Amino acid sequence: MNTAKVLPQDMASNEGSGLVKAAISGWLGTALEFMDFQLYSLGAALVFHEIFFYGQSKAMVLILAMGTYGAGYLARIAGAFVFGRMGDAIGRKKVLFITITMMGVCTTLIGVLPTYAQIGIMAPVLLVVLRIIQGLGAGAEISGAGTMLAEFAPAGRRGIISSLVAMGTNCGTLAATGIWALVFYSLDRQQLMEWGWRLPFLSSVVVMIFAIWLRVNLKESPVFVQEKAKSLTTAVTAEGVVENDSFCAMFRSRSFWIATGLRFGQAGNSGLIQTFLTGYLVQTLLFDKSIPTDALMISSVIGFLSIPLLGWLSDQFGRRLPYIVLNVLAILLAFPLLSVVMEPDHGVALIMVCIIVIHNIAVLGLFALENITLAELFGARQRFTRMAISKETGGLVAVGFGPLLAGIFCHLSGSWWPIAVMVMVYSAIGLFAALLMPEVKDRDLNLLSDAAELGSRG
Repeated sequence: MNTAKVLPQDMASNEGSGLVKAAISGWLGTALEFMDFQLYSLGAALVFHEIFFYGQSKAMVLILAMGTYGAGYLARIAGAFVFGRMGDAIGRKKVLFITITMMGVCTTLIGVLPTYAQIGIMAPVLLVVLRIIQGLGAGAEISGAGTMLAEFAPAGRRGIISSLVAMGTNCGTLAATGIWALVFYSLDRQQLMEWGWRLPFLSSVVVMIFAIWLRVNLKESPVFVQEKAKSLTTAVTAEGVVENDSFCAMFRSRSFWIATGLRFGQAGNSGLIQTFLTGYLVQTLLFDKSIPTDALMISSVIGFLSIPLLGWLSDQFGRRLPYIVLNVLAILLAFPLLSVVMEPDHGVALIMVCIIVIHNIAVLGLFALENITLAELFGARQRFTRMAISKETGGLVAVGFGPLLAGIFCHLSGSWWPIAVMVMVYSAIGLFAALLMPEVKDRDLNLLSDAAELGSRG
């Protein structure tokens, strides 16, 4: 069966409105997901120690808060299995509606939770429950949005168009950081602890409502429609090989482990820099709360330029080269930049510049490439499933437990250097995966086989 007669880019060119809606939908979904994570991570780092983990030592509070953060990542991998499979079976659109609703409702409900002072241990228990439900939806949200947009986007511009999904990262991070900053500047300590901490979570309902409305009006992916019409249950690849869709086959796939390694590097750096580093600076080194929050907010603004630039560069030079360059830079710069960040004597401005540089290179830069690269690595039949599971398998250890391990290592060593070592290790894993990856730029997304198995360039 020749699956390449009608190319997805040809279909996308005839459905401009579908591409625009897919782009906005993916951007909003990613923004809501990262808004949630940044809302929680900053809350965990700055105020949750008094609201949900009262009475613990500073080191134990940070470990407990990061452990709760990790609970959401345990649920994400289950969500990737369940909703990724559904997305390949019943369509991307239906699953994206479910995931955005689950995420948005849970984020809002965190804002109405009772505190430890009101109901004791049940307060953190309820927080964990919401994080788990939220994680189930988030486990497939960004993969579904990335799959949908990649399958709509025309060849030659997939990188810059898919960077719109990545732009949701800094939009969400910027919105969450800005909301927390506004709350801190506007309220005194008593107001913040009594009711002000709820405002950031309640405010997310606005984004949720708009995103749900947009998902209702979203068109189905042209690749999914075309492949479903050919009865995928008996599909044969263009090379005459019957495609195996079992989970065992997925875990034997070279493409799957390359994608997992790419994700592991980016996600690990994200958990350390956006989550753990903020808490460490404020709670352990006693920095002013505004230093890390303002630095991340400025970095997110700069990301509006750096993310589409990297997307465009990947369209010009391929996906491998930018991945290799960014990971090498992260390895080389992690220790010198973080050594400056950890010394108050260097001055606030220099500290913030160093945070901004490492954040744009090791987090935003890699994420700008991630969605389109992973989408192009996998075949049409199981793209959603394999993309979601590879992303969440990498994220489970790297983001779910990375900050927790960093808290333990820093506590045991009495120093900050484990953070730099972990950034270097994560980046080295991402670099190794990039070196093993075949070039996938503009690969035909209707092909059923994964790229690394056939070395296909489209």
